[in-house]
Amino acid sequence: MRLTPTVLTPEELALKQEVSDWLDERLPEGSYPLGLGMAGAIDPEFSKDLGSQGWIGMSLPKEYGGHGRTAVDRLIVVEELLARGAPVGYHWIADRQFGPGINANGTEQQKKELLPGIAAGEFSFSIGMSEPDSGSDLASVRTRAEQVDGGWRINGTKIWTTGAYTATHIVALLRTSEDRHHGLTQFIIDRHTPGLTVSPIEFIDGTKDFCELSFVDVVIPDDRRLGAVGAGWSQNTGELALERGGVDRWMTAMPLLERWARREAQGASASAATELGTITAKAWALRGMSLSVARMVDAGKSPVTEAALIKEMATRFEQQCVDTMVRYLGRPPRPDSDDPYERLLATAVQVNPSWTIRGGTNEILRSVISKGLRNQ
Repeated sequence: MRLTPTVLTPEELALKQEVSDWLDERLPEGSYPLGLGMAGAIDPEFSKDLGSQGWIGMSLPKEYGGHGRTAVDRLIVVEELLARGAPVGYHWIADRQFGPGINANGTEQQKKELLPGIAAGEFSFSIGMSEPDSGSDLASVRTRAEQVDGGWRINGTKIWTTGAYTATHIVALLRTSEDRHHGLTQFIIDRHTPGLTVSPIEFIDGTKDFCELSFVDVVIPDDRRLGAVGAGWSQNTGELALERGGVDRWMTAMPLLERWARREAQGASASAATELGTITAKAWALRGMSLSVARMVDAGKSPVTEAALIKEMATRFEQQCVDTMVRYLGRPPRPDSDDPYERLLATAVQVNPSWTIRGGTNEILRSVISKGLRNQ
């Protein structure tokens, strides 16, 4: 495994400045609820405004409403958004993986129907993968799709389905045969399909982004199938390179870190300066790795192992950053504080254990990494 060092071109740096200038006007400080990375607030209007700038669905073909740009261009936009704790929750999953997934595996009808809405920030997608007793072992999912005249009948339960209650569509990984890996197929399901019940699950911080999906004799036409029957496992694996290797896996706490660096670490004790230097060096290294993975995606590669390595390292880094900021605060942060940054830090303390779970636990990722290294 080799991650080739790379830097941004002058054109890419110009895009970075353009996005920064636009966000200065669109999201002045104090005008929006600060968010933690991809768990930023759900704001459909902001997503539409971002789409009108051409900054959603950037890599999708122009004939389907996209902009024919690169994975690196998207990384640049995402960096600017996450650094500000922007309200990215509505469009995030559609932009990150299901736009590219539908473009790669969808029918012409699906591309024409769905990709323009994704690029415009009008559609919101949710990932229907995890199930009770399955967790990170996706090959063990049991929610079943049985073929019937003209389509499929679905029965079963999905859980930890982030954003499903506000999504317009859910892409579900369903069992279509008993073969452990080749018996899985992806389907695009409208959230309001009869027989599908979406139940929010309250999380420790009071949010209800996680949801349970209950399918009771849900019938969908065959044109809602994404890709070939039995191809769901390989499609899902390819999507994980987009999900795991991005800057969102190490930038979750970035708004807090920037404030801590400005107000707490600079000019403070030698130990604080040392810790700031260590955090900066690690963040810069992880950023370089994410940029290298984006270059690989643009080259037509599927860097699954490299993305797993980044995700495993990056989410531990994020948790360490939260621990450091709390230690320098000198007390538990108050969730009812008048300071929005302290409130956000309190939320980070509550939710950061999930960062090494979502998108695959560290234990599963280490298995993916070891297998990938053996096969190279």
